[in-house]
Amino acid sequence: MNGADQLISSLRAGGVDTVFANPGTSEMHFVAGLDRYSDVRGILCLFEGVATGAADGYARMTGRPAATLLHLGPGLGNGWANLHNARRAHVPLINVVGDHATYHAHFDAPLQSDVVALAHTVSALVENPRSPGEIADAVQRAIDTATGRPGAIATIILPADASWGEIDALRTSPAPTRRATPVDEASLVHARRVLREPGTCVFVGGEALSAAGLSAAHRLARGGVRVLSETFPTRQAGGATHFTPERLIYLSEFAQAQLADVTTMIVVGGRVPVGFFAYPDVASELLPAGCDVISLADDTHDAVDILHDLADGFAAGPMESTSPARPSGDLTTFTLAQAVASTLPEGAIIADESNTGGIHLYGQLAHSAPHDLLTLTGGSIGFGLPVALGAAIGGGGRRVLSLESDGSMMYTPQALWSMAREGCDVTVVGLSNRSYGILNLERQRVGAVDGGSTSQRMLDLDNPALRLAEVARGMGVPARTVQSADELVTALHESYQTSGPTFIEAMLPKGLS
Repeated sequence: MNGADQLISSLRAGGVDTVFANPGTSEMHFVAGLDRYSDVRGILCLFEGVATGAADGYARMTGRPAATLLHLGPGLGNGWANLHNARRAHVPLINVVGDHATYHAHFDAPLQSDVVALAHTVSALVENPRSPGEIADAVQRAIDTATGRPGAIATIILPADASWGEIDALRTSPAPTRRATPVDEASLVHARRVLREPGTCVFVGGEALSAAGLSAAHRLARGGVRVLSETFPTRQAGGATHFTPERLIYLSEFAQAQLADVTTMIVVGGRVPVGFFAYPDVASELLPAGCDVISLADDTHDAVDILHDLADGFAAGPMESTSPARPSGDLTTFTLAQAVASTLPEGAIIADESNTGGIHLYGQLAHSAPHDLLTLTGGSIGFGLPVALGAAIGGGGRRVLSLESDGSMMYTPQALWSMAREGCDVTVVGLSNRSYGILNLERQRVGAVDGGSTSQRMLDLDNPALRLAEVARGMGVPARTVQSADELVTALHESYQTSGPTFIEAMLPKGLS
């Protein structure tokens, strides 16, 4: 037995049974160790950003950490963007990063880097065991950190000689426990006192957007309380059987208008909203001046229980919803949203990176079959396909729908190959508008409107045109292209009846539509 055996055994004892891997030389003993642990599933990813994003999607659906297996500092660097999204989503995740042997590091070999410093930028805990005997304790601390409140990223940097070094016997550790911070009773009393006053709203996020949390939010809304939700939740229960809160608008100036009449905001399961970016003559804070904020539950609390406490005394009632319309005719952002909502199978998981192409999606999904919605929490694109992969692995056989804009898809298309290899039941809709649509909008919002054809060329994706369906076929995923809403409806229905991944390239009007 060696250090890699101890690492895998300790991870498994802590509930980690899935590893999304892009390994190299320093990780070969871990890879070989998977032959001895048949209950640990290793999934090969062709790019580290796929491995880290897939671990995020897996955690969102299971509530448990997966591990990534990454190669040295460059491997961790390649996975960094989706680790940023995972950190903002507060999901449990454990990175295993192989490093040079301890005695080799001082030679400053070509792949030598300050991997510890890099890991600290996205990790709540960084462990760097230097010998096989230190591995068990390091893994235990990592699992305790990752599975605590809030969920977090823990990174274990393992030198190659600690991995191949021999040990006499495997050590075991106790299972982790997860404790919530109790609610501040004075804040709860204050919130109840002002709850029915004009200008009060309840802002929900995090676990409060689960089915159980939304049932309490619905009681508040039925009682006349305004309920808003964060713009990009980690996971939100949706569909006609769930309450759909008013969603905070992404654009700062519109969000400020949306919140202009709010005098008291009660925050349950999230953070006080701020603008995504700074803009000339637009305040970074979205709430009006003088607004009172009562923070009842952040990510360390049990937001669901606290929301139910807040809704005590408010009556429950049936959901009121209409069936989504089946679209016909031209394929636009609106008919796209209608097609998705009207065909969605019950219990589906939606990994949404539709960006400007999905502008009407949230409103239409309020009438669809029940589902879970996973969104781009950290704003770092290249999220959708990897998260869909991880959600399919951790989703217990539920169908996954990945809505992926063309520009974002090109960050991590390698996830399609892993979907094909693992036989994942994922329907991917690639939204082709041949443009970085969001950047065309942002250029106007920041006032950079004096550019001509040279600057516009930096935002267009049609010279040469991206052929998304051909990319998918090249990764082993059956693909087709649709031009109309009717064709999209048919393609979606057929994909849901087909096992394994399918890809639908949806041709939208160019740019914003």
